[in-house]
Amino acid sequence: MLHKIESLVATFRDLERELAAPDVVADPERYKKLAKRHAELAEIVAEYEAYRAAQSQLAEAREMAKDPDPELSALAAEEVAALEAQLEQHLSRLKILLLPKDPLDEKNIILEIRAGTGGEEAALFAADLFRMYSRFAESQGWRVEVVSASETGTGGFKEIIASISGDRVYSRLKYESGAHRVQRVPATESQGRIHTSAVTVAILPEAEEVDVHIDPNDIRVDVFRSSGPGGQSVNTTDSAIRITHLPTGIVVSCQDEKSQHKNKAKALKVLRSRLLQAAQEESKRAYDETRKAQVGTGDRSERIRTYNFPQGRVTDHRINLTLYSLDQVMDGGLDPIIDALIQHYQTEALKEV
Repeated sequence: MLHKIESLVATFRDLERELAAPDVVADPERYKKLAKRHAELAEIVAEYEAYRAAQSQLAEAREMAKDPDPELSALAAEEVAALEAQLEQHLSRLKILLLPKDPLDEKNIILEIRAGTGGEEAALFAADLFRMYSRFAESQGWRVEVVSASETGTGGFKEIIASISGDRVYSRLKYESGAHRVQRVPATESQGRIHTSAVTVAILPEAEEVDVHIDPNDIRVDVFRSSGPGGQSVNTTDSAIRITHLPTGIVVSCQDEKSQHKNKAKALKVLRSRLLQAAQEESKRAYDETRKAQVGTGDRSERIRTYNFPQGRVTDHRINLTLYSLDQVMDGGLDPIIDALIQHYQTEALKEV
């Protein structure tokens, strides 16, 4: 492993020299490509340098531990123990940094939230989840843009689809796909009984045209008038767009914008992402058929998390993580859950390696 890292460090140094060359600076496309690779290697190089520094300090501490002065020797022995633990941490981080990168991690996402079992209460919780993800996106400096929404009369959503763009959005949210269960007393419950409802969340990596080509002959585009809850007219022009992908039967609608052109562009963005997701799921099914133990998760039908309001508790069932900070989580404080999930799946990936 260390031999491989030393090779990467050499590549990093070569890239530094190339990036300073006048001919590279004069070629924006080449410079961008080299700069991206340089940035990818920078974290590994920094961690390796910290590892080598700790190695050097450890060698010095071990020499000091041989000193005949008992007090100095005891202090050095404590430092040896601390540095050995530090080296193990550096090695663990280096192993994680060397794991194969998910090529989709850099992508923006399409977020789809749909009310499941639970009627109006499920629709209200779908709205709560959308607010939660929106607040989290805001804390990360990401941009949220609603593509389409099917509202209920009480402020809930039967379905809401949005695009979230920013730095490495998919890498942070890719484990959120699945069934989210809520346990609470609905606002409409007069007896104070706790109800259980469910909402499904899908996180789709946003597909570019280079990722998924859509043949214009494979789609049917219908135009209709936008409408809000209860049939209230949003605008008086036929600007809403419905695109049907004929080979797969996937249907995407968008009526958020007043422009047909903008709605069509948004709908195509969602369609490309769903087609990419379908291709990934097909590939995963083929892969899973060849081995019994599945790696990872993300099945939308799987219950991944429970939000228990009476106890202020949120539990992620995949990693047996329970937090008694439901208010903070619903206000967008998802970092403790997301960080724990990423660490878990990195550990699983290390076992596979």
